[in-house]
Amino acid sequence: QVQLVESGGGSVQAGGSLRLSCAVAGYRPSGLSELSMAWFRQGPGKEREGSAFIDKYGARSYADSVEGRVTISQDTAKSTLYLQMNSLKHEDTALYYCAARFGPCAPVCRRTEPYPFWGQGTQVTVSS
Repeated sequence: QVQLVESGGGSVQAGGSLRLSCAVAGYRPSGLSELSMAWFRQGPGKEREGSAFIDKYGARSYADSVEGRVTISQDTAKSTLYLQMNSLKHEDTALYYCAARFGPCAPVCRRTEPYPFWGQGTQVTVSS
């Protein structure tokens, strides 16, 4: 069983930056390379949507809404996934979730259904 714990959320002004972390625990990995992982977010009154994705082969992709402003990365030694967010906008306000699955995720990396493991979320609030 994979356990995910997010941290790093908070309140910032528009234009600011935050770095979210997702600690991965609960199994004996051969490294994070076993996992495809992603950051999803759910804003007030909105459906959960994918923001950033990294598959087990290390390929990264981003939703159009965050492309150029966020970077997904991972530290395999620390078993931690990160999301660096810059130039934050009010519309980035959401509860951000880390998600994971064993194996590849293509071609459905951007959907919620392929990911059986989820964290509890960390709140990001951007004031305009």
